[in-house]
Amino acid sequence: MFKIRSLVTALALASSISVAYAWEALPTEAPAPADNATTAAKVELGQLLYHDPRLSSTGTVSCASCHNTSLGGEDNRPNSVGVNGQTGGRSAPTVWNAAFNKVQFWDGRAASLEEQAAGPVTNPIEMGMASWDDVVARLKTIDGYVTTFEQVFGKDSISKENATKAIAAYERTLITPNSPYDRYVAGDKSALTAQQVRGLEKVAELGCTGCHSGPAFNGPGVFQKFPVIANGTLEASHHFSKDKGLAEVSKKVEDEHLWKVPTLRNIALTAPYLHNGSAKTLDETVKLMAKLQLGKDLSKDETADIVAFLNGLTGEFPKQKFPTLPGTPGKSFTN
Repeated sequence: MFKIRSLVTALALASSISVAYAWEALPTEAPAPADNATTAAKVELGQLLYHDPRLSSTGTVSCASCHNTSLGGEDNRPNSVGVNGQTGGRSAPTVWNAAFNKVQFWDGRAASLEEQAAGPVTNPIEMGMASWDDVVARLKTIDGYVTTFEQVFGKDSISKENATKAIAAYERTLITPNSPYDRYVAGDKSALTAQQVRGLEKVAELGCTGCHSGPAFNGPGVFQKFPVIANGTLEASHHFSKDKGLAEVSKKVEDEHLWKVPTLRNIALTAPYLHNGSAKTLDETVKLMAKLQLGKDLSKDETADIVAFLNGLTGEFPKQKFPTLPGTPGKSFTN
C-alpha cells in the first residue's frame, strides 16, 4: 500500500545542506486531478459540505470543527474533539495548503484530498457515521443538496465519490501565498527582518530543509522518522513513541514512527505542535526538533531567530464567507 523511499536520517541530511538552499515561493493555485476539475460551483458545494455538521452521526461535528478556516486551519487543541466528546490521539493538521501535500493524514494513509475527505465522516471517534450509504441517504433528504448536486454533477448524483470530490475541490482553494517569506524570495529584501533572515540561514545550515523542503516546507512526499534520536527524558514527558505512525496502518515493523512531514506554512498559528500536540509553544518545538532530529542543542538566540523566521511563513488567507447551509424546514434532518 505504501511505497517509501529508504530513509536518510536527518543527521546525514544536515551535513549535505548548505545555506545556498533553493528557496521557493508558494504557488497561488493547486493542481487538480484530471477527474476532478476545480469549478466555482463545485467549490461552493464543497464548502457547504465541509461546514455541515449533519455529516456526523450526532449532527454536531463538521470538517470545520477540527479544521477551522477562520483560524489556522485546525483547532489549537492537542487532540481534536469528535462526536459525543470523544478525543483521538493526534493533533489535527492544518487544512491550509493541504493541497500541496503528497499524502494526507499524519500517517500518510490517504493519497489524495478526495480520499482524505472520506475518512473522518465514518471514523467512530471523529464524525461517527455508520457508513457512507447513511451519509448519502441523509443528504438525499435535504432538498437543497439534491438541487445543488444536480447542478454540479447531474441528476441523481449524490454519492460518496461526488461529495468527497466537492470537499476536495473546496480544500484546493485554501492557499495562503504572499507571506513575508514569499515576498522576500520574490525579490523584496525588506520583507523579512534581519532576525528572520538569520533564522532562514540557520534553518538551512542545520539541515531542517532536508525534510521541510519545497515551497510548502513539507518535503518531497517521503516519510520521515520521528524521533530520530532517542531521549528518555523527553520521551517520558512527551510520549512521542506511543503512537507508531505509519505502522499503525501498514502493520509493518519497519514503518514504526514514520510520519508525513508537516508543512511549516502558517505554523505560528497552529499550536500546540507535533503529532500528539505535546509541544505547547513554537520555541519549545524548535528546540525539540533540533535535539531529536539533528542532535543539536540550540542557543536562546538561535531558537529566537528560527522562530522569527517561522513567523515569516504566515501567508495571506483568502477571505472565507461562512456558508448558509440548505435547511430542512419543518422537520429534523434525521427524518
